[in-house]
Amino acid sequence: MSERTVPATAPLRARAEIDLAALRGNVRALRAHARGAALMAVVKSEAYGHGAVPCARAAVAAGADWLGTATPEEALALRAAGLPGRIMCWLWTPGGPWREAIEADLDVSVSAMWALDEVIAAARLAGRPARVQLKADTGLGRGGCQPGDDWAELVREALRAEAEGLLRVTGLWSHFACADEPGHPSIAAQIGLFREMVGYAEERGARPEVRHIANSPATLTVPESHFDLVRTGISLYGISPSPELGTPADFGLRPVMTLSASLALVKHVPGGHGVSYGHHYVTSGETTLGLVPLGYADGIPRHASSAGPVLVEGKWRTIAGRVAMDQFVVDLGGDEPAAGDEAVLFGPGDRGEPTAEDWAQAAGTIAYEIVTRIGTRVPRVYVNEGRDS
Repeated sequence: MSERTVPATAPLRARAEIDLAALRGNVRALRAHARGAALMAVVKSEAYGHGAVPCARAAVAAGADWLGTATPEEALALRAAGLPGRIMCWLWTPGGPWREAIEADLDVSVSAMWALDEVIAAARLAGRPARVQLKADTGLGRGGCQPGDDWAELVREALRAEAEGLLRVTGLWSHFACADEPGHPSIAAQIGLFREMVGYAEERGARPEVRHIANSPATLTVPESHFDLVRTGISLYGISPSPELGTPADFGLRPVMTLSASLALVKHVPGGHGVSYGHHYVTSGETTLGLVPLGYADGIPRHASSAGPVLVEGKWRTIAGRVAMDQFVVDLGGDEPAAGDEAVLFGPGDRGEPTAEDWAQAAGTIAYEIVTRIGTRVPRVYVNEGRDS
């Protein structure tokens, strides 16, 4: 996603307004939830759809100690944009840009011997040690090294390479499976296994700068998981990791993105008029229809057809019929806003507009997906870019 500078008052088909003051406030709130631990601002996938570079800059300005990305390409782009300090990336495949990552002073995650072998080879070519974080699978069953013999081998070979000056083991880390489900027994089990695997590595000489397992929900609700560093992703953008945990306001967070569009057309139609593909919606009587110029090509979920909420003229409307590639329709119930008037899909909720969580409920998904999927055809408009007073 390119960083587009668009005047806040520009008349646009659609816009995703990104409130950087809200993001900075969220960083401060999250730091308060994890006092004593450093904070990583996770800006993967273009900062969950908000724009990686502007959000990374705002997070660092507000006190984030680390930045985190999934792919090395995302991390390298942050370095190319001039972001300083510690940056970690963790989603590697064979043949990845290990040497470039080493030369950019990134922290790279290693979960298996193939990755350790590749990073050691790249360090030899770069002529400098790699910053390596060993990832343990404590129960998520996704990335990470299995406990037992696999972990023993990975730790042994990493420490051998460290002794040769080829790498520095800067971190030991893992990831929760169910931290967004309060009281789930796997949470305590994973913390216990993480302590064991960290202890094993440290007994054999590992001296990591950071040990970390806490994601957003654990940062907010599992203080015993904070260790040296917490990794905050969706919470950074003012969205609760789970409705079961609480609303954003319950945690002192504020949603950062507001998605809106200008009505492209308002027209009168008679009763019995079919709307959009398949005529899954038919007007019950004479009414007015408003055309919203956003569709699934922009990231509006097609499975929110006949369900997604929209605020027009202070009233909640619901998508009438199917979401199309570039547009959808709302039944205005006889109201007559003008073409060009604003339709707000989601935001913080201050003006009575729906939230990303409302859209998640309508689409049968999670709010993470709602904000992350908003496409590049929708310009990001950054507001409140300056430091807070």
